[in-house]
This record gives sequence, C-alpha cells and structure tokens, in this order.
Amino acid sequence: MATYSIGDLSRREILRMSAVLGVTSIVSTKFALARAALQRTPRQILGPFYPVKPFDQNADLTRVPGRPGRAEGEILNVMGRVLNLKGEPVRNSKVEVWQANTHGRYTHPSDTNPAPLDPNFEGSATLTTDSEGRYRFKTIKPGAYPLGPSTIRPAHIHFEVYGKRDRLVTQMYFEGDPYNITDRFLQSAGRTELLITKLLPPPPEFEPESKLVVFDIVLQAG
Repeated sequence: MATYSIGDLSRREILRMSAVLGVTSIVSTKFALARAALQRTPRQILGPFYPVKPFDQNADLTRVPGRPGRAEGEILNVMGRVLNLKGEPVRNSKVEVWQANTHGRYTHPSDTNPAPLDPNFEGSATLTTDSEGRYRFKTIKPGAYPLGPSTIRPAHIHFEVYGKRDRLVTQMYFEGDPYNITDRFLQSAGRTELLITKLLPPPPEFEPESKLVVFDIVLQAG
C-alpha cells in the first residue's frame, strides 16, 4: 500500500479517508492532519488501574470471548492515526487501550468503586497500526467515577503507544463532559482540545445507534 506525506495527499485520498471516517462535515482532512502534525499529543498519567492481566488482541471490547452477552453502554467506534510531528504515519506501532465500564468501574483488583462490574466487559486491548498508521476498535463509552470524597474524574480512555522511537501515555476525553473543566489531569495538559473528542454520527457500515470517535495521536519522532 502506498504511503503519503501530508503534502502528497490527493483530493481522491482525502475524500476516501473522509468517507471511511464518516466525517463529511470536516472541511479538509488535509488541513486537519497538517494541524495535528504540528502539535504533539499531551502526556497524561498512566493511572492506578493499568491492567494486571495480559491485554486481549481483540478490537471488539464489547464482547468477551466465550461469553454470550454484550457489554452495557453506548457503543463507540474509535479510530485514528498514529503520526509523527512531520505528519508521517507510524507504522506497526503498538497501541494499548484500557478503560472503565459504563458504570465507571475498572476490571482491576485495586478499584474499590462500589459501582457494578459488567461480566461482559473487561475493558482492555492491544492493537497494531497498519501501513498508514491507522488503528480502530469498538468499545463502550466509559462512565465517570469518584476520585476521593469530593472529586469526579470525567469519562476517558487510556492509551499507551509504542512507536519506533517514542512511547506516549495519554488519555482521550469527550466533549461536553461536565467534569472536564475540573479534572486536574486533563487541565494539566495545557492544550486540552488535543485530548477532547466529539461523538459523531456513524457511517453506514457501523451500527445505527453507535457513535464514531476520531482520535489522532502525534508522537515526537515516531
């Protein structure tokens, strides 16, 4: 498969990418990628609930192999690209993701949140980017959860990305979450808009009631 730099993207390639992502309201994917390539994705904390069991190599977090049920919550189709500061794709990079369930609880022995566990959701996976730096997985929107007696963490998904030369730990948040503005971890990022995503309508190939989330991750060197 051919590889394109930001300057080499043709109109056909831009339209194809827009169709795949289902983001027809974006004026120019070329402009969006160029803008992202100028700013490294802010770092965030690893957090106390990094999975203790091996990561599943399964891009569908809404189902647990061997169990008949499906995870509770709003279905999200999360996709994006791993790029370097020049806007070049970081191929074959490892992307680890983990998160709380729809009730705001992690499948982790140290999580003392009294919210219920979901037997059909384990909430972690490892992915590998393709030749154009793309990754994709299906999950549910995580719930917010208490952090101490007077603090609520907003909904977020953890990412740990291993490129050829860089490792980045970050978190993805959601537009409109009332706890974003008071979250000290998100606010410490400085450029919070680089970590906050929108819930978009799904393209035809996805479930009608699901949402699309686009989250590009920019490493220093790749």
